[in-house]
Amino acid sequence: MSTGGLTALAVNNFRSKREKKGAAMRLVDSILTEIDQEAKTTKRVLDRIPEDKLAWKPHPKAFSLGQLAMHVGCTPGGVAAAAVPDTIEAPIFSQPEAKSVESAKDTLKKMDDARLMSTWSLTKNGKVVMSVPRIGFIRFILMNHNYHHRGQLSVYLRMLDVPVPSIYGPSADENPFV
Repeated sequence: MSTGGLTALAVNNFRSKREKKGAAMRLVDSILTEIDQEAKTTKRVLDRIPEDKLAWKPHPKAFSLGQLAMHVGCTPGGVAAAAVPDTIEAPIFSQPEAKSVESAKDTLKKMDDARLMSTWSLTKNGKVVMSVPRIGFIRFILMNHNYHHRGQLSVYLRMLDVPVPSIYGPSADENPFV
Protein backbone atom coordinates (compact mmCIF):
# COMPACT_ATOMS: atom_id res chain seq x y z
CA MET A 1 0.00 0.00 0.00
CA SER A 2 1.34 3.45 -0.85
CA THR A 3 2.01 6.17 1.70
CA GLY A 4 -0.98 8.06 0.32
CA GLY A 5 -3.09 4.93 0.69
CA LEU A 6 -2.01 4.52 4.28
CA THR A 7 -2.79 8.15 4.96
CA ALA A 8 -6.28 7.79 3.46
CA LEU A 9 -6.89 4.64 5.50
CA ALA A 10 -5.71 6.32 8.69
CA VAL A 11 -7.74 9.48 7.99
CA ASN A 12 -10.90 7.51 7.23
CA ASN A 13 -10.43 5.37 10.33
CA PHE A 14 -9.78 8.43 12.51
CA ARG A 15 -12.61 10.42 10.88
CA SER A 16 -15.16 7.67 11.50
CA LYS A 17 -14.17 7.54 15.19
CA ARG A 18 -14.32 11.34 15.50
CA GLU A 19 -17.64 11.66 13.65
CA LYS A 20 -19.21 9.18 16.02
CA LYS A 21 -18.18 11.44 18.88
CA GLY A 22 -19.37 14.56 17.03
CA ALA A 23 -15.96 16.27 16.97
CA ALA A 24 -14.44 17.81 13.85
CA MET A 25 -11.14 16.37 12.74
CA ARG A 26 -8.18 18.74 12.75
CA LEU A 27 -5.70 18.68 9.88
CA VAL A 28 -2.89 17.62 12.20
CA ASP A 29 -4.80 14.55 13.37
CA SER A 30 -4.16 12.64 10.14
CA ILE A 31 -0.45 13.42 10.42
CA LEU A 32 -0.36 12.29 14.06
CA THR A 33 -2.11 9.03 13.12
CA GLU A 34 0.38 8.44 10.32
CA ILE A 35 3.35 9.22 12.59
CA ASP A 36 2.13 6.56 15.04
CA GLN A 37 1.69 3.97 12.30
CA GLU A 38 4.98 4.68 10.54
CA ALA A 39 6.95 4.80 13.81
CA LYS A 40 6.21 1.12 14.32
CA THR A 41 7.61 0.30 10.89
CA THR A 42 10.65 2.53 11.38
CA LYS A 43 11.36 0.85 14.72
CA ARG A 44 11.35 -2.57 13.02
CA VAL A 45 13.98 -1.32 10.55
CA LEU A 46 16.12 0.38 13.22
CA ASP A 47 15.96 -2.70 15.46
CA ARG A 48 17.71 -4.74 12.74
CA ILE A 49 20.79 -2.51 12.56
CA PRO A 50 23.88 -4.45 13.65
CA GLU A 51 25.85 -2.41 16.19
CA ASP A 52 29.15 -3.67 14.82
CA LYS A 53 28.36 -2.18 11.38
CA LEU A 54 27.53 1.44 12.33
CA ALA A 55 30.57 2.80 10.43
CA TRP A 56 29.80 0.79 7.26
CA LYS A 57 29.13 2.76 4.05
CA PRO A 58 27.97 1.37 0.70
CA HIS A 59 29.86 4.16 -1.08
CA PRO A 60 32.36 6.87 -0.03
CA LYS A 61 29.76 9.62 -0.67
CA ALA A 62 27.06 7.87 1.38
CA PHE A 63 26.13 8.29 5.03
CA SER A 64 27.42 5.50 7.23
CA LEU A 65 24.80 3.07 8.51
CA GLY A 66 24.95 4.77 11.93
CA GLN A 67 24.66 8.28 10.48
CA LEU A 68 21.67 7.29 8.36
CA ALA A 69 19.97 5.59 11.31
CA MET A 70 20.54 8.71 13.42
CA HIS A 71 19.14 10.89 10.63
CA VAL A 72 15.97 8.78 10.53
CA GLY A 73 15.71 9.09 14.31
CA CYS A 74 16.26 12.86 14.32
CA THR A 75 14.01 13.89 11.45
CA PRO A 76 10.57 13.82 13.11
CA GLY A 77 11.45 15.90 16.18
CA GLY A 78 13.78 18.24 14.31
CA VAL A 79 11.37 18.96 11.47
CA ALA A 80 8.41 19.46 13.80
CA ALA A 81 10.46 22.01 15.76
CA ALA A 82 11.49 23.73 12.50
CA ALA A 83 7.82 24.00 11.49
CA VAL A 84 6.94 26.14 14.53
CA PRO A 85 8.37 29.53 13.46
CA ASP A 86 7.04 31.22 10.31
CA THR A 87 10.53 31.54 8.86
CA ILE A 88 13.70 29.59 9.45
CA GLU A 89 17.20 30.17 8.15
CA ALA A 90 18.54 27.17 6.23
CA PRO A 91 20.50 25.16 8.77
CA ILE A 92 23.97 23.77 8.42
CA PHE A 93 23.13 20.10 8.44
CA SER A 94 24.86 17.95 11.02
CA GLN A 95 24.09 14.78 12.90
CA PRO A 96 22.23 16.03 15.99
CA GLU A 97 21.06 13.91 18.89
CA ALA A 98 17.96 11.86 18.06
CA LYS A 99 14.65 13.49 18.96
CA SER A 100 11.78 11.16 19.66
CA VAL A 101 8.59 10.72 17.73
CA GLU A 102 6.80 11.84 20.90
CA SER A 103 8.63 15.18 20.72
CA ALA A 104 7.37 15.64 17.15
CA LYS A 105 3.82 14.71 18.09
CA ASP A 106 3.81 17.05 21.11
CA THR A 107 4.93 19.94 18.90
CA LEU A 108 2.42 19.20 16.14
CA LYS A 109 -0.53 18.75 18.51
CA LYS A 110 -0.23 22.44 19.40
CA MET A 111 -0.89 23.52 15.80
CA ASP A 112 -4.45 24.30 14.79
CA ASP A 113 -5.72 24.20 11.19
CA ALA A 114 -5.08 27.91 10.62
CA ARG A 115 -1.48 27.50 11.76
CA LEU A 116 -0.97 24.47 9.52
CA MET A 117 -2.34 26.33 6.51
CA SER A 118 -0.27 29.47 7.16
CA THR A 119 2.90 30.13 5.18
CA TRP A 120 6.21 28.69 6.31
CA SER A 121 9.41 29.99 4.68
CA LEU A 122 12.99 28.80 4.39
CA THR A 123 15.62 31.49 3.96
CA LYS A 124 19.29 31.41 3.08
CA ASN A 125 21.32 34.47 4.08
CA GLY A 126 18.05 36.29 4.67
CA LYS A 127 16.64 35.58 1.19
CA VAL A 128 13.53 33.44 0.85
CA VAL A 129 14.40 30.13 -0.81
CA MET A 130 10.88 28.69 -0.57
CA SER A 131 7.53 29.49 0.95
CA VAL A 132 4.88 26.80 1.36
CA PRO A 133 1.89 26.07 3.56
CA ARG A 134 3.29 24.74 6.84
CA ILE A 135 1.39 21.46 6.42
CA GLY A 136 3.15 20.96 3.07
CA PHE A 137 6.55 21.38 4.71
CA ILE A 138 5.60 18.89 7.41
CA ARG A 139 4.29 16.37 4.87
CA PHE A 140 7.26 16.71 2.51
CA ILE A 141 10.14 16.72 5.00
CA LEU A 142 8.89 15.17 8.23
CA MET A 143 6.99 12.38 6.53
CA ASN A 144 8.14 11.70 2.94
CA HIS A 145 11.79 12.59 3.51
CA ASN A 146 11.93 10.21 6.45
CA TYR A 147 10.34 7.37 4.45
CA HIS A 148 12.97 7.89 1.76
CA HIS A 149 15.79 7.48 4.27
CA ARG A 150 14.09 4.51 5.93
CA GLY A 151 14.06 2.91 2.47
CA GLN A 152 17.78 3.57 2.16
CA LEU A 153 18.29 1.84 5.51
CA SER A 154 16.46 -1.24 4.22
CA VAL A 155 18.85 -1.35 1.23
CA TYR A 156 21.83 -1.05 3.59
CA LEU A 157 20.45 -3.99 5.60
CA ARG A 158 20.09 -6.07 2.43
CA MET A 159 23.66 -5.24 1.37
CA LEU A 160 24.89 -6.37 4.80
CA ASP A 161 22.85 -9.59 4.52
CA VAL A 162 20.68 -8.59 7.48
CA PRO A 163 17.05 -9.78 7.21
CA VAL A 164 14.89 -6.89 5.98
CA PRO A 165 11.60 -6.44 7.85
CA SER A 166 8.25 -6.01 6.19
CA ILE A 167 7.65 -2.32 5.48
CA TYR A 168 4.58 -1.90 3.23
CA GLY A 169 4.14 -5.58 2.58
CA PRO A 170 6.25 -8.70 2.52
CA SER A 171 10.03 -8.51 2.14
CA ALA A 172 12.13 -11.42 0.93
CA ASP A 173 12.79 -12.16 4.61
CA GLU A 174 9.49 -11.45 6.35
CA ASN A 175 5.88 -11.93 5.32
CA PRO A 176 3.33 -10.64 7.83
CA PHE A 177 0.51 -12.27 5.86
CA VAL A 178 1.63 -15.87 6.32
